[in-house]
Amino acid sequence: MLSRHRFDPELAAALVMMPEVDISDLDMARAAQTEQLAVVVAATDTTGVDVKEVSVPGPAGAPHLRLRIYRPQGVQGLLPAVYSIHGGGFVLGSPDVDHDWNLLLCRELGALVVSVDYRLAPEHPFPAPLEDCYAGLCWLATNAGGLDIRSDRIALWGDSAGAGLAAALTLLARDRGGPAVCFQHLCSPALDDRLVTPSARLFTDTPVWNRRSARLSWDAYLGYGVRGTADVSPYAAPARAVTLSGLPPAYVSVMEFDPLRDEGIDYARALLAASVPTQLHLIPGTFHGAWAVEHAAVIQRATGEAITVLRSALGR
Repeated sequence: MLSRHRFDPELAAALVMMPEVDISDLDMARAAQTEQLAVVVAATDTTGVDVKEVSVPGPAGAPHLRLRIYRPQGVQGLLPAVYSIHGGGFVLGSPDVDHDWNLLLCRELGALVVSVDYRLAPEHPFPAPLEDCYAGLCWLATNAGGLDIRSDRIALWGDSAGAGLAAALTLLARDRGGPAVCFQHLCSPALDDRLVTPSARLFTDTPVWNRRSARLSWDAYLGYGVRGTADVSPYAAPARAVTLSGLPPAYVSVMEFDPLRDEGIDYARALLAASVPTQLHLIPGTFHGAWAVEHAAVIQRATGEAITVLRSALGR
């Protein structure tokens, strides 16, 4: 029963209005999300921000990649940049998922925000989504001059599966000698396919995301039968990475009643053990996806902290 979880009262009241996420029928889930997001995006106020989309080269042999670019109006000089990676369990989503959030980041930080429309599993399993993210990051860094951004001030931001991709992207960029990333901001990251942490075992009935959802998600991303085996790459599941030294500073936020909670905490501790400057925030009374309840005081506080952290990381 959901009542056994001590949800923040404002969040608990909002649960009845939140759509259920069921990825067991992907066609239905995708259609429902597309319809919901179309309404939200159409109603969004873009005042103060120029929004455009560009098509850039994808990974070798893959289709071109769509990027949505948010530029603040009236901000002079070279801008820092935030590379935004949406969530959706590796199987759902587009830049529309974080449209409101990316507009907020653009306005509050005076930064260029670039959201990547990566390919989705199971049609495009690992490593396709990650390689798309890497191709978009390379394009951003290579075109820093034309975009009027600072190539030494590019931060990654991601939520859920997008945060897992962001964490993996820092590993990939480090190991390939790729674009320099100044910061990684990971919200409720999906990092560990093994699903053996206490929270992954405990939270079987939590709203928005639960153990069953996590299993379906990893099976789609890795291929059925691969999850939990010895063959999973750390670029797919960063919790498996042996060496985390040399990665950019990190901020990791986790929700209290979320199956992904403990893998985020464990990853933050592993980063600290590798001498990577890391901040960790467990947001009390929350569940996966609680960011959507923007009016709740606990979410407003967490949002304020997230903006402050990114502002500092970008030198704003």
